[in-house]
Amino acid sequence: MSNTGPIWALGAMSGTSLDGVDAAMILTDGVAVFEFGDTAYRAYTDSERVTLRAALGKWDGADVAAAAEVVETAHAEVLSGFKNAALIGFHGQTTAHRPEAAHTHQAGNGALLAEVLDAPVVWDFRSNDMALGGQGAPLAPFYHFALSRHIGAQKPCVFLNIGGVANLTWIDPAMQSPETPGALLAFDTGPGNARIDDLMADRLGQRMDKNGALTAAGVVDGDILEHLLAKEQFFRRVPPKSLDRDDFHDWNDAVSDLSDADAVATLAAATAGAIAKGIAQCPMPPEQAWVTGGGRKNPALMEMIAALLDCPVAPVEEAGLDGDMLEAQAFAYLAVRVARGMSTSAPGTTRVAAPVGGGQISRPGALKSMTAI
Repeated sequence: MSNTGPIWALGAMSGTSLDGVDAAMILTDGVAVFEFGDTAYRAYTDSERVTLRAALGKWDGADVAAAAEVVETAHAEVLSGFKNAALIGFHGQTTAHRPEAAHTHQAGNGALLAEVLDAPVVWDFRSNDMALGGQGAPLAPFYHFALSRHIGAQKPCVFLNIGGVANLTWIDPAMQSPETPGALLAFDTGPGNARIDDLMADRLGQRMDKNGALTAAGVVDGDILEHLLAKEQFFRRVPPKSLDRDDFHDWNDAVSDLSDADAVATLAAATAGAIAKGIAQCPMPPEQAWVTGGGRKNPALMEMIAALLDCPVAPVEEAGLDGDMLEAQAFAYLAVRVARGMSTSAPGTTRVAAPVGGGQISRPGALKSMTAI
């Protein structure tokens, strides 16, 4: 692989919503994005999703091992359908994330995938950052900076990702690079879809509030909403900061006496309120908020967010980007940066002590060599 110039890299992401594996190719030199390539999606089956859920909140043991096997199998299936990728970025499935304890776990072995796919795989993106005092998340901000340049942003903007957890990246595209002090501020704002998804699964046996239908039908309980947003110490912490998918699980207990529709609407309003609190912690108001992740497909949630922000709020598709594949693309981008010795996080994105490169590279044949020894 050349150490200079753009290459085709393949990235994959299995997010906290546990819906499936996104895979996408981009042409990049680790600085700029030159072209977007093929994409694919492999949904988890219901039984696979049960296995993954059983591993949430755990670091090791039989449940985590079973989740890793699901993750590796699903990734091997979807990634094997791509050709001509010089490098693969593999995030794995986060089962537990506790930044205050400097510990995170992503299920899935990148070395095994390198053997199966016969290609170099970059993985374990978070450990280096956390070893130097970082939160280990979020990791997409450096890619968001590149995208802000790609779409021609001139003034500060925000990329808002609403997955299982919601996080934002505030960007000043006028800065020289993502490592430049003041170029980025990134952090988790609070729950994204996780609280709603869990309520839908527990009460109705459904994976999500499809198209936000139940959110739109419900009435927000103002007293509960005020309580949820006022009591959380997390909102008062200075960013950068990050969360585990199952943080804020008590929100579901708080709406337990509400109807299905009212409960979902109240959780959505709390998610939007948490995002607004996050925007208020940015260095200056953004000119635009670009929304990615599954939450952008909930029109009622998007309306709630827009009503609370003083800037336009729109899905990233309006900027010519792919909101379903943006995080997979991010790990393709980060893989190239790792392979070329570039940083992947900075004090403004994870609170790490200094810009640092994350990830390890596994090449085909490495496992066989170890077995032979």
